[in-house]
Amino acid sequence: MAEESGDLELASLTEVILGCAIRVQRALGPGLLESAYEACLAYELEKAGLRVQRQMALDITYEEVEIPSAYRVDILVEDLIVLELKTVEKFTDFHEAQLLTYLRFSAKRIGFLLNFWRWPMKDGGIKRLLNPRISPLSSAPPQSSAY
Repeated sequence: MAEESGDLELASLTEVILGCAIRVQRALGPGLLESAYEACLAYELEKAGLRVQRQMALDITYEEVEIPSAYRVDILVEDLIVLELKTVEKFTDFHEAQLLTYLRFSAKRIGFLLNFWRWPMKDGGIKRLLNPRISPLSSAPPQSSAY
């Protein structure tokens, strides 16, 4: 039952996030830099009462080698959902791989690619990805370290 409650919470959180993103795009239109959309979306999310981290450093460990701040997550919402913002004509496999990498190294379950160039965003400018290393019914990463 707690797992269902967590899924409902994620669904509700997702609805708020996407509503905020669409609101920002409608207000600003396409054509701005990602950083402008990021600042405005973070503001909208905070107005909605959500905890937001911008440009969160993501460390990578390879065997004994630690690479601090190897990547930066655009926005992390409620320490649960990774948002990768884009201003591109269309998503590519590279964009998906980038978000999956962020999910993998942050051990987060869900992420969204949000394309502010795509008008309206709801028509092909939103892509949800799940971390394949985390089962849908748990919030912890699996014990195996193999990719």
